[in-house]
Amino acid sequence: MITRMSSLFLRTLREDPADAEVPSHRLLVRAGYIRRAAPGIYTWLPLGLKVLRNVENIVREEMDREGFQEVSFPALLPREPYEATGRWTEYGPNLFRLKDRKGADYLLGPTHEEMFTLLVKDIYSSYKNLPAVIYQIQTKYRDEARPRAGLLRGREFVMKDSYSFDISDEGLAASYQRHRDAYIRTFDRLGFKYVIVSAMSGAMGGSASEEFLAESEVGEDTYVRSESGDFAANVEAVVVPTPEAIPYEGTAAAHVEDTPETPTIQTLVDHLNAAFPREDRPWHAGDTLKNVLVKLRHPDGSAEALAIGLPGDREVDTKRLEAQVSPAEVEAFDEVDFKANPVLVKGYIGPGVLGENGSSGIRYLLDPRVVSGSRWVTGANEQGRHVIDLVAERDFTADGVIQAAEIRDGDPSPGPSGGVLHTARGIEMGHIFQLGRKYAEALDLKVLDVNGKLVTVTMGSYGIGVSRAVAVVAEANHDDKGLIWPREIAPADVHVVIAGKGEELSAGAEKIAAELDAAGIRVMLDDRVASPGIKFADAELIGVPTILVVGRGLAQGVVELKDRRTGDKEEVAVESVIDTVVALVRG
Repeated sequence: MITRMSSLFLRTLREDPADAEVPSHRLLVRAGYIRRAAPGIYTWLPLGLKVLRNVENIVREEMDREGFQEVSFPALLPREPYEATGRWTEYGPNLFRLKDRKGADYLLGPTHEEMFTLLVKDIYSSYKNLPAVIYQIQTKYRDEARPRAGLLRGREFVMKDSYSFDISDEGLAASYQRHRDAYIRTFDRLGFKYVIVSAMSGAMGGSASEEFLAESEVGEDTYVRSESGDFAANVEAVVVPTPEAIPYEGTAAAHVEDTPETPTIQTLVDHLNAAFPREDRPWHAGDTLKNVLVKLRHPDGSAEALAIGLPGDREVDTKRLEAQVSPAEVEAFDEVDFKANPVLVKGYIGPGVLGENGSSGIRYLLDPRVVSGSRWVTGANEQGRHVIDLVAERDFTADGVIQAAEIRDGDPSPGPSGGVLHTARGIEMGHIFQLGRKYAEALDLKVLDVNGKLVTVTMGSYGIGVSRAVAVVAEANHDDKGLIWPREIAPADVHVVIAGKGEELSAGAEKIAAELDAAGIRVMLDDRVASPGIKFADAELIGVPTILVVGRGLAQGVVELKDRRTGDKEEVAVESVIDTVVALVRG
């Protein structure tokens, strides 16, 4: 069927929407693919729905190629399964919760591990039924605190989630690899650059975990790669190696010195170099021990103060910290909190008041670089005073270690080849987990093994952001004029533009469109009463990969073909244009 723009439910915009932060958001709204319904919630218009369905079809084809089977769960789910796994509480404010008329609790599904597990439990009871993999492509709901960037971070989104069920860990590893292979084929087809990185499982639980990140400067995820290419990981999953302990026998005793007006690391370093110069080299920020206070908000609503000690030349990476303390959320430690803890002298906090044995009782965790025997300058818990030559383990201890400091370009790589790390940004497009038995144990999913003994099933979980993929492809495929869709997910194969007035042009364009449609080519026909300039601008904004212009050249028996990606144009004889376009589309 030909898509006629004269009757298409479409309105293109010349100005960017006021709330658009990234190119995909700006262009998808301007080109008439989506419209904002509420913060983080979008309506899909006909063109947008065509693209979304094309993405879904690619995902579905690659899932089906592996023999995975599709199901569809409701979005409205009962509380009880999520209560059994603890996630009714762990998800905290991220869940959309509601009650029915009888007062029973429900939620809008953010993810469906529990439901998949119970479905398999209801149907299968023997090892002979396994392995099994089922999947769905369905709308999910999460109450994002800060929805942003259009489709990239929303409260309602379409996701493909699949789950594998195996009798053994070896079977799980095989199912995991099958999904990994299917994901590579899927993302290769979608038309953007991506990288596969090690990741943390977070609230999902499980062991092995990898993310597929689309390379993008607007991505919220930071990842690192080693120069040799043998290591790639999301920053949350980077484990900083612990240096060797340093002998401290015979080390000078710690001493407290006046350091007036030095509430920041830089002012402290400047004062140290002026008042207490070192003989070997100048003081620098990495010689100081910075103690950062945050507040953890647990899913049950309770709050806990946490202190993190790290070298002064590093900052706490909130995402790395959140991954370590999940499912708690990280909040700022504000003035009210300082007033509630008068032993903390802001700007001069030192280890002496922290930890289990400190007067504040605040849990104290150290960066791995703060090893036994390392010497530091840190706060003395008095206004305008710091401790010099404070030695870890000799003079202070902590309650544990935490991987929460920022990862920077040039940091040592944990990979086998060593070298240094380089950082980049990306958008999470897929995540695969070896879940293990967490959900099967919580929901009692067991089957009889070959010996007739009940054993717990082991699971894998595998997600793809389907609606997010529309935005990611748009981020990777646009120019200053508009979108440039890869052919496989474009809303049409060819955009036929009638560039002028007159019955002859209209009849010629209609004939070409009809013949292309009969040949199986998806055609968008701009048959509107509008100027050629408006039509050309809309064609470039909408981004169909091939533009076919029926204009003045028709009188000489030629039409113009334009490649939206390269801008190249060529005149093609009318009698051969159908064969030319068919060959172009089918490649």
